[in-house]
Amino acid sequence: MDVSRQQNETARTERGPRARTRKLMLETATRLMQSGITPSVSEVAEAAEVSRATAYRYFPSQVALVHAVVDEALGPILGWSSDSPDARARVADLLATAMPRIDEFEATFKAALKLSLDQWAQRQAGTLGNEPLFTRGHRVDLLRCVTAPLQGTVPPEARERLAQALSLVFGVEVLIVLKDIWGLTSEGAQSVAEWAAKALVDSALRQAEGRA
Repeated sequence: MDVSRQQNETARTERGPRARTRKLMLETATRLMQSGITPSVSEVAEAAEVSRATAYRYFPSQVALVHAVVDEALGPILGWSSDSPDARARVADLLATAMPRIDEFEATFKAALKLSLDQWAQRQAGTLGNEPLFTRGHRVDLLRCVTAPLQGTVPPEARERLAQALSLVFGVEVLIVLKDIWGLTSEGAQSVAEWAAKALVDSALRQAEGRA
């Protein structure tokens, strides 16, 4: 079982004081991450005025803590689905749902990205140790749902490549490029992402038609 799923199941089974303590820690961690910090479990425990022993019972590692905060920040994105038979409509709906939420919690997602990059650097240097890896995979399932209507029209390998290409215009990395580098507003960044996503779907359809 991955860290994220395990954390979600733990949250559903906790009640009463345990649930309140966990909620306090998540709110504290979110506040710290929204300020640009990627906190350790000990730092969250101190800020939330919870003992370290208690904090580690809820979140045994920084990775487990950050996973839980990211899942809270993703919110409605995790439950997104679409029955539309049009892949272009699906990707437009996903971006309309997801990008404002990603923008709202931009600092949180950037702090999580920093953890992932720090772990990559430590792994390259051979200094990572036994810390579990921070992995992110929600967008894979979401984008495969987006491309599902193309089954039977676009070959499986082309659908998978399209989902991979769409991942380049969906997520906090898009905001890093379009807002931080290009200086776009949140609305401008979303507009470019929507345009690029539609262009990618149209391109996959044209290629499929050409092969046919």
